Amino acid sequence: MADAVSFKLHLTDKRTKARLGEVSTPHGSFGTPAFMPVGTAATVKAMRPEQVREAGAGIILSNTYHLYLRPGREVVREAGGLHAFMNWDGAVLTDSGGFQVFSLGPLRKISEEGVSFRSHIDGSPHMLTPEKAIEIQNDLGADIIMAFDECAPYPADRAYVEQSMERTGRWLRRCKAAHRDLAEQSLFGIMQGGVHADLRARSAADIVALDLPGYAIGGLSVGEPKPLMYEILDACVGLLPENKPRYLMGVGSPDCLFEGVERGVDMFDCVLPTRVARNGTALTSRGRVNIKNAKHERDFTPLDPACGCYVCRNYSKAYLRHLFKAGEILSSMLLTTHNVTFLLDVMKNIRAALRDGRFLEYKEEFFASFGSF
Repeated sequence: MADAVSFKLHLTDKRTKARLGEVSTPHGSFGTPAFMPVGTAATVKAMRPEQVREAGAGIILSNTYHLYLRPGREVVREAGGLHAFMNWDGAVLTDSGGFQVFSLGPLRKISEEGVSFRSHIDGSPHMLTPEKAIEIQNDLGADIIMAFDECAPYPADRAYVEQSMERTGRWLRRCKAAHRDLAEQSLFGIMQGGVHADLRARSAADIVALDLPGYAIGGLSVGEPKPLMYEILDACVGLLPENKPRYLMGVGSPDCLFEGVERGVDMFDCVLPTRVARNGTALTSRGRVNIKNAKHERDFTPLDPACGCYVCRNYSKAYLRHLFKAGEILSSMLLTTHNVTFLLDVMKNIRAALRDGRFLEYKEEFFASFGSF
């Protein structure tokens, strides 16, 4: 049986390891490298699905842990799955809930069977196993579902990282055995191993042996310095198959997007554009704009003169500052729309630069204007 999700590699940049490709899913295709806006609770915060599509997204990410707790897998299944439930006709990827569970700290306990934890909502007890994580995602109905993995923190003892990496491999095999909707959903495996290149190599060999439709790099961007993250990416991206999509989990700042693309990553996700928008920060071609600053009180220019999004066409920094200072919901809506559009435009421009053989030139031009993150 053919995989529900397939990948076509169009070209590899001659001067870097950057790749131009396309991922096909039961709910449409999207070009890679791609940024996936995060819709944790079946919504990209402060945006309607139509706006997310207009911004250029072909795929969004939703969160298994949060949807399992609220509204519950049964509700989403009865609604016809996530696509129908949230009125989104594009592709959907659901993470396994592993990262969220492991972020609970003392509220959870790890065993070979899985993870027992208490809900952050009401304190109720729960047990999430590889099998249950897959069953929940089968009910949610995403196009791409992620294996249940153990994400080691940074810093962590090497022995613990090795143990969690090996457990992730065992859990992946249980996930694959439990996955039932092969015709409509594709299961991606996750490489672990912390900041240890040799453990990453062992993890890659272990998960690639299962010949899955795609693979993710997990356990990075969890507090380690960026130069160290790039060093590990250098060591491990090439260990994943050339003919399968490569997904770097939880990364979305402009500098990390360019560095990841340069190393051969195809897919990214991050809450950054929506989170900083709610805090009054806009991402622009000239760097970050803190809309709270007093200097914007009478600044009637757009957030970014180089941006053609709805917000930049219609509103001034002065108005956006007023909305934020007044506590108006529209502030989050407009800043989020701009930020998500901005990152999706960056990825679109990266794809165009790869087609034209000028990826490194575009990278240099971008940061000459944007500055450092």
